[in-house]
Amino acid sequence: MKRLLLLHLAFLFSAVSANAQDDLLGELDAEQVAESYTPPAFKALQIVTLQTTKVPAKNEFYFVVSHRFGTVKDGISEFFGLDAATTKIGGIYGITEWLSVSASRHTLLKIYEGSLKYRLTRQTNDFPLTIVGYNTVDINSFLDDEDYPKIEFTDRLTYISQLLISRRLSNKVSLQLVPSFIHKNLYNPAIENDKQFSVGAGGRVKLTSRLSLNAEYVYNVDAPDFYVNPLSIGLDIETGGHVFQLLFTNSQAMTEGGYITNAAGDWGDGDFFFGFNLYRVF
Repeated sequence: MKRLLLLHLAFLFSAVSANAQDDLLGELDAEQVAESYTPPAFKALQIVTLQTTKVPAKNEFYFVVSHRFGTVKDGISEFFGLDAATTKIGGIYGITEWLSVSASRHTLLKIYEGSLKYRLTRQTNDFPLTIVGYNTVDINSFLDDEDYPKIEFTDRLTYISQLLISRRLSNKVSLQLVPSFIHKNLYNPAIENDKQFSVGAGGRVKLTSRLSLNAEYVYNVDAPDFYVNPLSIGLDIETGGHVFQLLFTNSQAMTEGGYITNAAGDWGDGDFFFGFNLYRVF
């Protein structure tokens, strides 16, 4: 009886040990897979105004507050634009490790915006790029039924599709390419197109462990001459649970359908806008 008991205990011990080894090997394999991914090219969800390839982790929630003030060109009479602020307030939620959804409200043109962001590929030692899809729908609630008696709900909509393609070149330098397609259901044909293609590019240079200098430029293909191409520069400041971005741009709007196609400022004349983005993660 004692021999049977000892034999049974020995069998249980060996089974538990084997399971423990399998679990440990599984954890090591998972760590090796995780370590094969290159760290994100950008710490923030935006370069300056353009989205980055960073996607929130599963169950992460970001609270977003952004401001764009008036033009600096107006000088001290408008306190260099600080008297005229537009605001964006929104939230972003990570549904999975590769998919997030967001919603926001913009005071400029009273726009409501919803978006999906989804990772298609990820930079590894064997693959050089991270590729992310980004789609948004804007609803312009500024248009008044009294001024536009025949307006329909679909007339208020703008659709944006982007492909975000980034590469982390080193611990300090990252670059990104952003081809975009924008379709506006309601537009002024004298100064804009209903369909607009653009190609944007941006980058990040890490200055210290908590500071980075960012810049971006978007070229609009076949755009009318009324608007200009947006050029923006910014400074990322990492402070624990959030990233704070200070920026200057020649486009005051904060929606993709706005800042890409409706930039009106001229850097050479001092006609640009100060602003910031604040992301707080929970």
